[in-house]
Amino acid sequence: MRTTYMAKPNEVERKWYIIDAEGKTLGRLASEAAAIIRGKHKPQFTPHVDTGDFVIIINAEKVHLTGKKLQNKMYYKHSMYQGGLKVTSAQDMLKTKPERVLEFAIHGMLPKTRLGDGMKTKLKVYAGTEHPHQAQQPEVWELHV
Repeated sequence: MRTTYMAKPNEVERKWYIIDAEGKTLGRLASEAAAIIRGKHKPQFTPHVDTGDFVIIINAEKVHLTGKKLQNKMYYKHSMYQGGLKVTSAQDMLKTKPERVLEFAIHGMLPKTRLGDGMKTKLKVYAGTEHPHQAQQPEVWELHV
């Protein structure tokens, strides 16, 4: 009788990958990055164990949105006070905080549990080409889309 392999948290080897977002479509880039962070690209993927790798995304300001999403897509934030709703368009968000656009897209594709909260810390997004993770020797990840 064969048993299904279950990964153990202390046996998982973590790698660092770098993705250049220049000219890439937001949703396709986000889904690929979320799969890497979850570990779905590995043969030992186990849904209840964090088997994923670290992802560094550079050039977040140069990500591409299709259609009229630049003007029509809205990001909502509430201060929890009456009348405290703040609405920002994707165009304004890309000008002021381009990292947040990718973070919101990728975080929305991760599990909404304590396991997912831990996965969110493995995402590093930077607006420009510079990043402080040279010591981790990240490998370049080419999108499969």
